[in-house]
Amino acid sequence: MCIQETKIQEMSEGIVRSLSTGRFLDWRALNAEGAAGGILICWDKRVLDILEWEEGHFTLSCRFKIMENGATWVFTGVYGPFTKMEREGMWEELGALRGLWDDPWCLGGDFNITLSQQERSSHRRITSAMRRFAETVDELELVDMPLQGENSPGMGGSTIRGSASYRLATKMKEIKKRLKVWNKEVFGRLETNKATALEQVVFWDQVESDRILTVEEAELKKAAKESFKKWVLLEEAHWRQHSREIWLREGDRNTGFFHRMASAHRRNNAMGSIKVNGEWLVEEQEVKEGIVNSFQQLLTEDMAWQADIGNIQVGCISQQDAECIEVPFVENEIHSALMEMNGDKAPGPDGFSVAFWQNAWAFAKEEIMEMFKEFHEHSTFVRSLNNTFLVVSSAQNAFVMGRQILDASLIANEVLQKMGFGNKWVGWMWSCVSSAKFSILVNGVSAGFFPSSRGLRQGDPLSPYLFVMGMEILDVLIRRAVEGGYLSGCNIRDGSSTSVHISHLFFADDTIVFCEANKDQVSHLSWILFWFEAASGLRMNLAKSEIIPVGEVEEIQELAAELGCRVGSLPAHYLGLPLGVPNRASSMWDGVEERVRQRLALWKRQYISKGGRITLIKSALASMPIYQMSIFRMPKSVARRVEKIQRDFLWGGGNLGGKIHLVKWDVVCTEKRNGGLGLRRIATLNRALLGKWIWRFACERDNLWKQVISTKYGQEDYGWRAKKVSGAAGVGVWKEIMKESDWCWENLDASIEEMWDHHSGQGDWNLIFERDFNDWELDMVGDLLRTLRGHRPSMEDDSIKWRQGRNVSFRVKEAYRLLDKSNASLFPARGIWVDRVPTKVSFFAWEATWGKVLTLDKLQIRGVQLPNCCFLCGCAEENVNHILLHCIVARALWDIIFGLLDIKWVFPETVKEALTSWRALCWEEKETDMEIHSVVIFGRFGRREIGERLSPYRLFGVDSFH
Repeated sequence: MCIQETKIQEMSEGIVRSLSTGRFLDWRALNAEGAAGGILICWDKRVLDILEWEEGHFTLSCRFKIMENGATWVFTGVYGPFTKMEREGMWEELGALRGLWDDPWCLGGDFNITLSQQERSSHRRITSAMRRFAETVDELELVDMPLQGENSPGMGGSTIRGSASYRLATKMKEIKKRLKVWNKEVFGRLETNKATALEQVVFWDQVESDRILTVEEAELKKAAKESFKKWVLLEEAHWRQHSREIWLREGDRNTGFFHRMASAHRRNNAMGSIKVNGEWLVEEQEVKEGIVNSFQQLLTEDMAWQADIGNIQVGCISQQDAECIEVPFVENEIHSALMEMNGDKAPGPDGFSVAFWQNAWAFAKEEIMEMFKEFHEHSTFVRSLNNTFLVVSSAQNAFVMGRQILDASLIANEVLQKMGFGNKWVGWMWSCVSSAKFSILVNGVSAGFFPSSRGLRQGDPLSPYLFVMGMEILDVLIRRAVEGGYLSGCNIRDGSSTSVHISHLFFADDTIVFCEANKDQVSHLSWILFWFEAASGLRMNLAKSEIIPVGEVEEIQELAAELGCRVGSLPAHYLGLPLGVPNRASSMWDGVEERVRQRLALWKRQYISKGGRITLIKSALASMPIYQMSIFRMPKSVARRVEKIQRDFLWGGGNLGGKIHLVKWDVVCTEKRNGGLGLRRIATLNRALLGKWIWRFACERDNLWKQVISTKYGQEDYGWRAKKVSGAAGVGVWKEIMKESDWCWENLDASIEEMWDHHSGQGDWNLIFERDFNDWELDMVGDLLRTLRGHRPSMEDDSIKWRQGRNVSFRVKEAYRLLDKSNASLFPARGIWVDRVPTKVSFFAWEATWGKVLTLDKLQIRGVQLPNCCFLCGCAEENVNHILLHCIVARALWDIIFGLLDIKWVFPETVKEALTSWRALCWEEKETDMEIHSVVIFGRFGRREIGERLSPYRLFGVDSFH
């Protein structure tokens, strides 16, 4: 058996055993480079004996002897590259292999190029790459063995005629039919298959308890355990997808948590009634019909009149940019975009998730590339490929016609052409937008199926980009109104004549418009929004809009009525951040604290391993507080409360009763390499995030935010640094940010070019001073000139460099390390945090290394009255070092391991020393040895499990190491 594109950087015995069982299985592998490539060859040792093998960049060759008759032959597995240059390297590699052996030679695999037209149903023209492939076959004296039937390369073996997109859509339908059968007959019986496998494991355990198993029976027991493990992992993966908790990886036995989260999502999204046009619908069928009819009218509604925007001048891209985005699609570009997508997102009506296409790329790429080529040339594809689900949940309890839909007229009219986009690109956009069909997903069941004539849809990756282009019209309308004096905007001044004028701020569909508090300006704004709606089909959602007075404003209700929205007040929220809240107010963090508490609810920890808890803590910190911490300073009291929530979630506490926090929080929050868990202290992280603004101020030139800060507070050092703020004028966000300026500037380097005179021979310094010198300053000026003598600046643009960064750019991670004052200590982190070891196993290893496992000696220290005697051997007091290393029962396990690895070793005193020494002992070996050590020591979690009868087949199989 030969598998190509394994995408596994280091193949292991466990991975191979998951594909097949039996002690007669042997294998060789070519590891992947990053996330690409990789070859695995497996065979039955009773049939073939390997004599030698050769690893190349693109090939893996094995020379075999047939056990039955002694004949020798060579098999080469191939996984070819994508580019022409690398392909030439593959042909040369095959030529070199041809000269190694004189035995019969068989090649197989994925060359990433077809040899003849008959291998693809599309029957494309013969390319130069195909000709080169044919020449190589002739030069190496190879014979092409044509494949027949449904197992031939590609998505199915049958010939389907029609356009490329039609062929792809048809094959997808056929695959979907077969997958439904497979799901019903095999995968869909998860519970049954798991129970059957468990029965087999229990049966062989009972047999083994009565007598010693034969070799064949041991193999059967091992196969049963592997089968049970497979179905457990599949069950976990199944419920993980349903739970949508994609932050937690599979393989850590969190099925219970995934199941409960999936059930919770189902309950939360269940909708028993809905209000449509003021009428409540309760019956299930009425709810479905009401929703479908509302969306169908909304998305197929035609506009009787459209505004003429021919005289509006919008920003225009260059001719070069317009041509650049119309170049043909290339394979690497499409493959990279596909692999960067989240594979766990919910699929559309066709049922194929992104993960399917990521894994099916090797055999589907030819069909996909044909479709993209057709789309590039003709701007069309089969409409069924653009079908979409609209998901309706309880949060959407009312429908009002005509809101939040960007009409397709925006694409059809002159806007995109006026912005300089080419006809081909505009045609692509029109095809994607106009070909959509919708099915409504209500309570997990699809209802209705209808086309859309109203343009963009929620969740479409194109929507944000085309939306921003549409907002260019509103931007021009507001700017013209300001120039004509119809809107005033807002002026930022520094007390002098310098000012920055701001009339509006756009971010996607969130908009702020600044104007004076008088009826005329509000009326003008209302007309602008009306004209924009007429031109684009985009209507402002007045139910979500507010008019917010700044200071005392009379007749605010009348102004709100003129605009048709409600009255708001400061403090408010904009883009999810507080607006107008006192900077030191703890109340502005109440929402963050509450969301963290909900995300780290203590009931979840009952169903998640400690490794999973660490992952969730990091995920909650990254998705919630960091956004607000990136611009505001979190009060120390809030930081302490958030960290307490994290501690309780990790160790226990709160309403679940007092739990022992085994390791100090300061240790937990150090880096893994220094003995921690890699969590971050919130206050220190907050400082690192705020420091990034100091870096951005130095690097960025004409950004609006920098203009505002420079105008209000002033700048120095040629615009690289804002002036320090003090007094009442500096009370606010920027004053808190500037508190981090000192340590940031200590770690900045600058290169300058402005002070160099290029016109004086080979160039010279041309320093211009703002005033004459005082007598006491002359010596310092002399020192400066002597320092500059002999130094020539770079001819590149002036720039700022971050000293602590590997790529001279500011990174929050590196800034955090700079600010973190944790003591570094020698810790065997690389022997604990091994990628293929389950996180919960590594976590237990980490606890044991620190000596923080609740063995009897630790319980006695905490006041538990129990006699301290190791219950395994009864010969010594129980502690973590004894029970894992020195107990005579545990030593039986170690004797087996050392015998299999041919190692003689005297154990150190502690687990920490053992892991450190093991690392040194296996320094020249593969990382697999570190994995063995972690799993064997810590893979069984209690004294009872350690005390089970030990045998090599029970643990991992005698032939697992070689």
